[in-house]
Amino acid sequence: MHKPPRTPPQQLIDEHGAVAFGRFADTIARINGRAADLRTPMGKPASSFARHFHYKQFQYFGIISDALLIGCAFADTGWLGLAFVYVYDVRTKKLHEYTWRSPFARALHMSESPVQGESRFEQGKVAIQLGYQQRGDRLEKTLRIRTPELTLDAGMLEPVDYQPMSICTRTGINGWTYANKVAGVAVTGTLTWQAQTHSLQALGAWGHHDFSAGYMRRETFWNWACLTGEVQGRAVGFNLSCGVNETSETENCLWLDGQLVKVSTVSFDYQRDDLLQRWQITSDDGQVELTFTPEGRHQERLDLGLFASNFNQLFGRFDGHLTLVDGTRLTLEGQYGFVEEQFAKW
Repeated sequence: MHKPPRTPPQQLIDEHGAVAFGRFADTIARINGRAADLRTPMGKPASSFARHFHYKQFQYFGIISDALLIGCAFADTGWLGLAFVYVYDVRTKKLHEYTWRSPFARALHMSESPVQGESRFEQGKVAIQLGYQQRGDRLEKTLRIRTPELTLDAGMLEPVDYQPMSICTRTGINGWTYANKVAGVAVTGTLTWQAQTHSLQALGAWGHHDFSAGYMRRETFWNWACLTGEVQGRAVGFNLSCGVNETSETENCLWLDGQLVKVSTVSFDYQRDDLLQRWQITSDDGQVELTFTPEGRHQERLDLGLFASNFNQLFGRFDGHLTLVDGTRLTLEGQYGFVEEQFAKW
């Protein structure tokens, strides 16, 4: 039996700088990360330099359909702010990708709240906004992109009583990571691109969202897999990972019609020298048995010595089975989704 999740506090860090750890029943409204009582490994108060530059933030909005796959991310590493957008055309098998960087993240503003606020990247003719707002008793996440190449207005309205993945775990001796993730939610809106306007609702699009922040390890590595869509008439999603949130809790879970199902530790078996070969993804509790066949990837590679990143997000198709502990069995046949291999030194 898993212990029940905690009731979330209003903010992650309390007035004394203490971090709320654990698995939460809902989203924490304010991630005031830099208010944490950060220490050195020897227990002394960390410098203001470390408190600023060691804090990392990521926000991602992914859209999956049988015709188009869209990914958009913000990353604030302290040293560098980054935004990327890509569109993969399933019919033509062509990837169109766009990346913008901002020294010291000057062009990037990150919301402290996953429920009420806006994150923005503005540079030249590029303007991207990730918005969070309550619509009555439902939470809406929006993505608005304006670039010379494309225009996107997308929204994902979580069902009433939707259960997000919301955890905070220790990272190293003094660090921590908060992660809030959502999948298995339909997406509406429009994409105007290459002289065509696409209705996301007409494409049958589904969304994934990630809001993560914390004082992570100096050298950080992870694998990750995500699916969001309709399987056998049910709204299904999963978030599977290894390498970051693994101290006392994991972020591994499935969603079935908006209800979260906890998953045990997960193994990723793939060829490190050829990431475009098939991946095998399995969970220790037997709920996940998947093969992932990549069709392409978005890659960010940067090595500046003290700062480095080798990021690979692959998109392709999942085949296999999700077998829940209550006996529910779902068969995946060519369902589109994402996997990642990521290394960062920061």
